[in-house]
Amino acid sequence: MASLAQQFAGIVCPPISSPRLTERAATFSKPKRAVNFVVTAKAVAISNAQTKERQNLKQLFEEAYERCRTAPMEGVSFTLEDFHAAISTYDFNSEIGTRVKGTVFMTDNNGALVDITAKSSAYLPVQEASIHRIKRLEEAGIVPGMREEFVIIGENEADDSLILSLRSIQYELAWERCRQLQAEDVIVKGKVVGGNKGGVVAVVEGLRGFVPFSQISSKSTAEELLDKELPLKFVDVEEEQSRLVLSNRKAMADSQAQLGIGSVVAGTVQSLKPYGAFIDIGGINGLLHVSQISHDRVSDISTVLQPGDTLKVMILSHDRERGRVSLSTKKLEPTPGDMIRNPKLVFEKAEEMAQTFRQRIAQAEAMARADMLRFQPESGLTLSSDLGPHNSDLHAEGLDLSDVPPADESDGRKNPIEF
Repeated sequence: MASLAQQFAGIVCPPISSPRLTERAATFSKPKRAVNFVVTAKAVAISNAQTKERQNLKQLFEEAYERCRTAPMEGVSFTLEDFHAAISTYDFNSEIGTRVKGTVFMTDNNGALVDITAKSSAYLPVQEASIHRIKRLEEAGIVPGMREEFVIIGENEADDSLILSLRSIQYELAWERCRQLQAEDVIVKGKVVGGNKGGVVAVVEGLRGFVPFSQISSKSTAEELLDKELPLKFVDVEEEQSRLVLSNRKAMADSQAQLGIGSVVAGTVQSLKPYGAFIDIGGINGLLHVSQISHDRVSDISTVLQPGDTLKVMILSHDRERGRVSLSTKKLEPTPGDMIRNPKLVFEKAEEMAQTFRQRIAQAEAMARADMLRFQPESGLTLSSDLGPHNSDLHAEGLDLSDVPPADESDGRKNPIEF
């Protein structure tokens, strides 16, 4: 062991002279004063910048405060009056009966939500959407985006939302329209929707009016008149008492007074019989006899006319006492047989052919008067005196040119027809 120790003691290690170790040792041996100086300079610069920014903000706040104190409206694009006006635009009276403008923005099966610029949306129930009975809002044309005027009729206590109505506004307009029609004494059409022992109920302008049986020209029952349209005139229009009374008798009398012999009227085929067709001409049933349809023979009326067809006819005769009107399309044919081959041409030239027909009749009447004076010269009558002025337009009391015997509406009946 001693000899081994002596051997290691004789070993001499050379000194370490690596360049990398030398550089690292030199680095650790440098002083840190320069680094500390740089860090301190940067910190001072940041602190100065923050202080300057705080001073700038403080100055801005002080200037803003001074402006608010001395000139609060300086630089504002609208005035205080403009602000109040803008607020008043969205401020409305929400009392019942107030009318408001609104826009529908959502619909469902029960109603619609309406934006009326209130704190919450308003609601339009489907039963308040129209004066007519509807099941869906689309039937009244109410869809999202529609803007309309509504009336407030209530408030929903659950969410304080307002309940709107279009029906109430339409009722007011309907009453106003009925008063106007009554003042003008015009004839309107009303559909019978019900009845009782005193008369029938007919809808006119969306309102339900009462027609007493004493004011119906025919002897039909309420069941027979149900769902039919009647020509009517206004008798009593009282909105305050919700009373609307109508008359079919007055309307029929006025319609019949306008039926002049030789005049052309539009009509609708109601029914066909072996002897002719019954035509509705403004609430009055007239008979178009098979012999007055065309110059050519018509063996089967159904080959020329069908129920529901619209056509033009000429008045041949009018018996006011019996309520019978005789009609003709034969007199309107430009050439014989046109009613069978080309009925459209007959209707297009109806007024022209009727005028020619009236002129021929007027000439025939003038010749008859002249012949009467020729055979009775001692009477002293002249064409310009007692016989009155010559007029090419025949009056309702003119001659019956049809030579058609009255026909019953039903086969085998002998009683006069009630029109």
